[in-house]
Amino acid sequence: MFDKDHPHYKWVALSNTTLGMLMATINSSIVLISLPAIFNGIKLNALDSGNTSYLLWMLMGFMLVTAVLVVGFGRLGDMYGRVKIYNAGFVLFTIGAIALSLDPFMEGAGALWLILWRVFQGVGAAMLFANSTAILTDAFPAERRGMALGINQIAAIAGSFIGLILGGLLAVIDWRAVFIVSVPLGIIGTIWSFKSLHEVGQKNPGSLDIPGNLLFLLGLTSLLTGITYGIQPYGGAATGWLNPWVLGAIIGGIVLLGVFVAVELRRKAPMFQLRLFRSRPFAMANLAGILASIGRGGLQFMLIIWLQGIWLPLHGYSYEQTPLWAGIYLLPLTVGFLISGPLSGVLSDRWGTRGLATTGLLLSAATFVALLVIPVDFAYPVFAIITFLNGVGSGMFGAPNRSTIMSSVPANQRGSASGMAGTVLNAGSSLSIGIFFSLMVAGLAGSLPQAMRAGLTAHHVPAQAADAVANIPPVGSLFAAFLGYNPIQTLLGPTGILKALPAADSATLTGKEFFPNLIATPFHDGLVIVFVAAAVMSVIGAIATLAGGARVKPVADPEGTAEVGSEFARTQADEEFAHQVAVAHAEHADRAEARDGARADSEAEPAR
Repeated sequence: MFDKDHPHYKWVALSNTTLGMLMATINSSIVLISLPAIFNGIKLNALDSGNTSYLLWMLMGFMLVTAVLVVGFGRLGDMYGRVKIYNAGFVLFTIGAIALSLDPFMEGAGALWLILWRVFQGVGAAMLFANSTAILTDAFPAERRGMALGINQIAAIAGSFIGLILGGLLAVIDWRAVFIVSVPLGIIGTIWSFKSLHEVGQKNPGSLDIPGNLLFLLGLTSLLTGITYGIQPYGGAATGWLNPWVLGAIIGGIVLLGVFVAVELRRKAPMFQLRLFRSRPFAMANLAGILASIGRGGLQFMLIIWLQGIWLPLHGYSYEQTPLWAGIYLLPLTVGFLISGPLSGVLSDRWGTRGLATTGLLLSAATFVALLVIPVDFAYPVFAIITFLNGVGSGMFGAPNRSTIMSSVPANQRGSASGMAGTVLNAGSSLSIGIFFSLMVAGLAGSLPQAMRAGLTAHHVPAQAADAVANIPPVGSLFAAFLGYNPIQTLLGPTGILKALPAADSATLTGKEFFPNLIATPFHDGLVIVFVAAAVMSVIGAIATLAGGARVKPVADPEGTAEVGSEFARTQADEEFAHQVAVAHAEHADRAEARDGARADSEAEPAR
């Protein structure tokens, strides 16, 4: 294996960290598409009201724990070595994959086993997320860093969509295969990382900030848990946002995070250097990053529901086939990521990050609007082009955004900065479920019950039974579509009503077209709310990216220190840290200025 001084070492670091990011993000989404097979395998009805929490935590547990812990592991990487924490992440992730594939229980106990080991696996994923970007930033020179971060970032984003395809394929074979597939990859990655990666970055010794870690852990967990349970109905309401426990969890989480900020600003060795947010490029890039992550996560969930619940059944696919084919029909989105991500990294090294990232977000916003224009029963080539362009836009944004974040901080803070960027990515994905499911439910609540009642009574379902089905919270229909279930069969089958109906009516109600046609108009009502919100978020993110591009050129004093004016509010206690940030900010500005000069010379060459 290459030692750390070998000219090819950086490529070893890139290939290993890319494998780590792919493995982690594939596992964040592989369960989404294979949930029906998993729940059937452990003999658990996912649509039973008592089992909804199992379903939500199967989706959310991995992402939540990853979002909560990634900053802490970034700080540990700064203190004890990024490679050391990264390697430990591979080990924990692999142990979790083995345990998941060996689930010995059925029903609720089986679901709890899977949830707990998914959480354990999420701890390993947090270690990988927190330190992979910092390892790359240490290994690559500044002029090649954008390309490396682009490949790594596109692996992180594309992995979530590769997981959809892989989960659909493996679920057909056996539900345990969904987890077994990570075992050989984890073992290979673990051995490879221990043998090939070396500590080449600057350590930042100090003590672990226990109060900060606890406050952040409790605050973010409370906030994301409240949002998760806000999706579920409460009393007579379609969602649970007025549930006192939900409100208490959200408000309590916000208060704890506020206390976390106050405590961290007063500590000498904080868990995360919040003063980094005094750097405009760093602050604005993270704001744009979380908005883009929420929009991307919302798009993923909505497109799965659209395809599995409406479009695929209308085009002849059985409900059992829809999870697999939904992943396949989303291939253009993944291809767009894979093409534009590495390319945008290479281009950002030459042309700078601001223009590419801004254009990418604006392109994403345009595709959200375009998805509103096409009919619910769309022509697939049009859908493929729109989703491909959305993938291109996200890829254009991802690498330059991460490059801006990592290049605008001091070298000894790269682990913390990488951890914050990972938190942004994972918190955005977690938030997107709560935000966009709630927006969709709000759109469905106004029109779905009436459409459901009219459709059922038109096919001779007794009015009392039709009212009972129509009054079921819309989230149940959303989960049915999301899981590829036929909700009419699931809801009316156990009652015996379907057997009492005329054969033609029973066949129509349980066929491939009744429910998709029934939900199409209400679904589009919800889709308008969802995609308008996503487009607005993308535009705000683009504005933040432009605002973060302002360059502050420091003026060197006789001692070689840098003054940065109003960009950083400096006090005597902040002097050393502010100097480190100022130097990193200056280097970031100088690289941008050098690229602009080189571009101007290149454009002037033909004239000469």
